[in-house]
Amino acid sequence: MIVLAVDDERPALDELAFLLRQQDTVAEVFTAQDATTALRQLQQTSAQPAASSWSFPQASLPVDAVFLDINMPGLDGLELAGILSAFARPPAVVFVTAHDDRALAAFDLGAVDYLLKPLREDRLTEALRRVLLARRRPAESADTSADEVIPVELGGTTTLVHRSSVAWVEADGDYARLHTSNGSHLVRIPISALESRWADAGFLRVHRSYLVSLRLVTGIRSVGSGLVVCLRASGNLAACELPVSRRHARELKDRLVRGPLQSWSSR
Repeated sequence: MIVLAVDDERPALDELAFLLRQQDTVAEVFTAQDATTALRQLQQTSAQPAASSWSFPQASLPVDAVFLDINMPGLDGLELAGILSAFARPPAVVFVTAHDDRALAAFDLGAVDYLLKPLREDRLTEALRRVLLARRRPAESADTSADEVIPVELGGTTTLVHRSSVAWVEADGDYARLHTSNGSHLVRIPISALESRWADAGFLRVHRSYLVSLRLVTGIRSVGSGLVVCLRASGNLAACELPVSRRHARELKDRLVRGPLQSWSSR
């Protein structure tokens, strides 16, 4: 692969370029200290934006992946990634940053991976593996809505948690805890953001503290003066019951009972 490393800090850029050149899958590494220089190096006929205010003369640098810092003067990394996403054949984008709070925005732009500084060689190897996988399956990788991923940072390692593995989400202050088939993960995303974002993917808010995947719901039942929603086991996650607030009870019943009944009656 031919890759382009972009970072405004020279020591960080040199380290990134050095580590990339040690990788067996990397044939050549180009560098840039700002987004404008990076764009000039990416000017090639096959990567012309379909519609953009930027004007690019012909060039011939076939870059497969861009390893990109986020916080840079002028055009920042997220803005540059947005421009690259308009290319007819965009290079894969991997963010390399010291900030873990921009991951959601990065993956919204179709990033293949999100690496935290100080950079570890094993994570860089994994990022390159994901780049190769994305290149082999372009149609599948372009369909980011199929199964969204959430980047989770734990002990210096970024793990991509698939939305399909999430059974329920628990509010934790301004954070959210994802309860998945492989364990629980705390993310810097408020539950309200996930409620809105995942509504069309079958997730429903049942309580101010809980968001559930409807595909795992087996029923609802009364407990005292309230209701609980029952979720079946999923992977290593045991079956459980979660409280349903009064304000969310009607919508839950609509989705679980009235919706299917209407579907059957229309047949």
